[in-house]
Amino acid sequence: MKDLKGKVAFITGGASGIGLAMARTFGREGMSVMLADIEPTALASAVEELRASQVKAEGVVADVTSRDSLRAAALETIARFGKVHVVCNNAGVGSGGPFGSIPEKDWAWVVDVNQLGVVHGMEIFAPLVISHAEGGHFVNTASMAGMLGVPGMEPYCATKFAVVAMSEGWAPQMAAHNIGVSILCPGFVKTRIHESRRNRPAAYGPDERPPSFDAQLSQPVLTGIDVGPVAERVLEAVLDNDLYVFTHPEMRIAVEARFQAIMAAFDKSEASPALKSLSARAVPDVGTLVVSPE
Repeated sequence: MKDLKGKVAFITGGASGIGLAMARTFGREGMSVMLADIEPTALASAVEELRASQVKAEGVVADVTSRDSLRAAALETIARFGKVHVVCNNAGVGSGGPFGSIPEKDWAWVVDVNQLGVVHGMEIFAPLVISHAEGGHFVNTASMAGMLGVPGMEPYCATKFAVVAMSEGWAPQMAAHNIGVSILCPGFVKTRIHESRRNRPAAYGPDERPPSFDAQLSQPVLTGIDVGPVAERVLEAVLDNDLYVFTHPEMRIAVEARFQAIMAAFDKSEASPALKSLSARAVPDVGTLVVSPE
């Protein structure tokens, strides 16, 4: 997308952090913005702030773990603005801890929000964006934790790796409809993710995990970069149709180290006696693996 003026953005987790920063940036570019969030009070405050800055903004309470809730938010967006062009599947929560200490319900909560929330956003909004044939863009918030495994952060990393993989698969399929897909992979940013348990629904049972994880996470989060530059980088990515969006270039060295280990494993397999008996095979074209609906 090259011209955002007059277009409509829908942002989950939009009442604070990166979501609200994206709303400010898109609004400055002349977009109308629908914020979706699970916190009614914070949502109302965020909408008021945007309107005070002359941004055409609305808010809708939505729980991304519920397909029905997000579908209702989509219908509300269409009712208010008529169309939607940019969808930011941004809502996310964090949980972790030493191996064996993470409650089963926490695994379910993190997967439902961070992974299935993105699935719901894509599957609900893609047909709406396709229908107006004006093009569009999806921004799916992953993390550097979607590029690097971090001890003690397994639930979070698992879901963020999933967002990366799913978005890589969706990107060529959406491109056929003139719709871009970007994967936002920030490092530590000054958000409230270390306080995400404030929004943990009762449906996931009692909170059995000690608060030590949140306390340990708060220091790197609160000393992270500001949300403003992250939103500006997202704007660049939407305009340039970037697939991968990084905000912490200094983390390149860690990703390179992981890739070097992977390449070394391929080298070892090429020299493996166990595989010597296999005949040479052509490199598969993964694009041909996409199954088209009849």
